[in-house]
Amino acid sequence: MVACSTSETAAETEIVFFDLETTVPKRAGERFWVLEFGAIVVCPRKLVELENYCTLIRPRDLSVVSVRSGRSDGITRPAVATAPVFEDVADRIFEILDGRVWAGHNIQRFDCARIREVFADIGRPAPKPVRIIDSLVVLNKKFGRRAGDMKMATLASYFGLGQQKHRSLADVRMNLEVLKSCATVLFLESSLPDVLVRNCHSSPTMTTRSRSNGRLSNEGETSRKSPPNSVVGQRVAPYTTGRLGRMTETVKNVLFKASGKQPLQNILKHSHLILK
Repeated sequence: MVACSTSETAAETEIVFFDLETTVPKRAGERFWVLEFGAIVVCPRKLVELENYCTLIRPRDLSVVSVRSGRSDGITRPAVATAPVFEDVADRIFEILDGRVWAGHNIQRFDCARIREVFADIGRPAPKPVRIIDSLVVLNKKFGRRAGDMKMATLASYFGLGQQKHRSLADVRMNLEVLKSCATVLFLESSLPDVLVRNCHSSPTMTTRSRSNGRLSNEGETSRKSPPNSVVGQRVAPYTTGRLGRMTETVKNVLFKASGKQPLQNILKHSHLILK
């Protein structure tokens, strides 16, 4: 395990990024069933991964899981049939979450509620965070004008980070990289506003919605964890090509791999204050 620092290794100084994959209710009144839990523990000073944990979870009633997945995640009924039930992994999940800073995309509205539900199902108190960093809330305030529908897949595409896997462990790692990239761009905008404005005006745009037969892709994700569609249809200019893209990557490496002196939330907050 990588040490966060020589003097600060307690759980309350660490951030746990976590994500849940769940069933998608087919009708009103049906609940979400957790099918996968994944988390990484991150040092806030160096933004390095200290440990990780991921497990599929078998719901009490296997019939709530489709035999074939309608999404790209590959979580099917056969896949979870031999997975542990939540009672068997509750201790480990409690250990990794309790008393830490929780981080994730749209976790305030979705994932936190599901965590409380599954612990209530087994009659146990749920873990509690010392603070919550919801990247949907953070990015909506600081990046929403250019980041389309705010889904993780759109944000990953915006920064050239590849396709979202819709699997818990891969998604939380992608979430961290999105936040790093966002913080770097905010830093660049505050330091090089003239250069950035010229680049944005000359950069090609790309749409943030993909259509198939007139419908949005990832419909299951829309009903499960997606943010409100208030900004759907906006166009964004990616930072991944050209001189600015190379500059962004260079500054990001310097900020997050060399210095590592400020917690992630402080960097974001500082950039926001400069832009006011």
